[in-house]
Amino acid sequence: MIYLDNAATTRPSQACIDAVTQGLAEFGNPSSLHGLGLAAEQKREAAREAVAKALGAQPEEIFFTSCATESSNTVIFGAAQTVGKRKKRIVTTSVEHPSVAVCCDKLAERGFEIVRVRPREDKRIHADDITAACDDNTALVSVMLVNNETGSVIPAETAFAAIKKKYPQTLTHCDCVQGFLKLPIRAPKLGADFISLSAHKIHGPKGIGALYIRKGVHLPAFIVGGGQERGFRSGTESVPLIAGFGAACEELSGNITQRHDKVLALRKKLRELCERTEGVYFNSPDDGSPYICSIAVKGLRSEVLLHFLEQRGIYVSSGSACSKGKKSSVIAEFGIPSELADSVLRISFCSDNTPEELDELFDAVKTAQKTLAKIR
Repeated sequence: MIYLDNAATTRPSQACIDAVTQGLAEFGNPSSLHGLGLAAEQKREAAREAVAKALGAQPEEIFFTSCATESSNTVIFGAAQTVGKRKKRIVTTSVEHPSVAVCCDKLAERGFEIVRVRPREDKRIHADDITAACDDNTALVSVMLVNNETGSVIPAETAFAAIKKKYPQTLTHCDCVQGFLKLPIRAPKLGADFISLSAHKIHGPKGIGALYIRKGVHLPAFIVGGGQERGFRSGTESVPLIAGFGAACEELSGNITQRHDKVLALRKKLRELCERTEGVYFNSPDDGSPYICSIAVKGLRSEVLLHFLEQRGIYVSSGSACSKGKKSSVIAEFGIPSELADSVLRISFCSDNTPEELDELFDAVKTAQKTLAKIR
């Protein structure tokens, strides 16, 4: 199997699997007062410290959620509930993940003004444009760090610094799902009040995410009841999944540079293969994250080619895994020509991928070019 769909999900590491298994075997409820409960609580807090350390945050700034989508929903609707009572503008981009974009759509229905900053002709989102979209009526700015379809890096840090200087009361949120433990992110330097994270994008388990809330910033509780997560998110915590998240963070946090360099070499090879293969185009920017690359095989439908590759044990995506085959508006926003829109594949790496796998991918692509029916 050649797995090149790591932006959708990653293979759980052995350290993660071991931590989850142990967490299931040691089944105490962290809210219980006896020894089993205390042991579960200690596992939970050790994982919280691991996530915080990986992000450059304090443990008390990390709250566990079921996924990054929940984290982002919590921030956007929470900001609307509080600051949104007096400020009705929300600034975001036109290339956000649906977990942010659809929330903004819902708030627009409630009377909020949603400003979506678009890429310029150079196919990049500019920090100046994000800042210029803000005013005294802006409740929240929500921008991703790494686009999940093309790997484009959004200058969130620069934008947030300028916004906080000019509009210090404006809240800032960053979806860091595709950048966490792949780029050198430090929460204080990024300057976001809120950061959404996901475990299963970093070789952790599915069903667990985290939300960073900068110390001193208030957000209303999203789920109420038993008072877990210091009253912010009630519900018995999934200690096995939390432990797996912590284990993944511990395993990856010490070698970000080495993994990045290896994946950068893979991105370089992928681009060279595209340039040497007639009818194949490389869509991602040179200064984007090397972990996510967009290519297009002109004349072949993405979904047909995806299944052709799958039959040969090669797994890629036709775009965001959340889109389920729906046509992406993000591709057009980044200036990818309309004649290539139906032919886009997303190739997303982890550091376990090899140059030889890319050779096999392109051998299969060339076979597909010769055998599959072309788009008319």
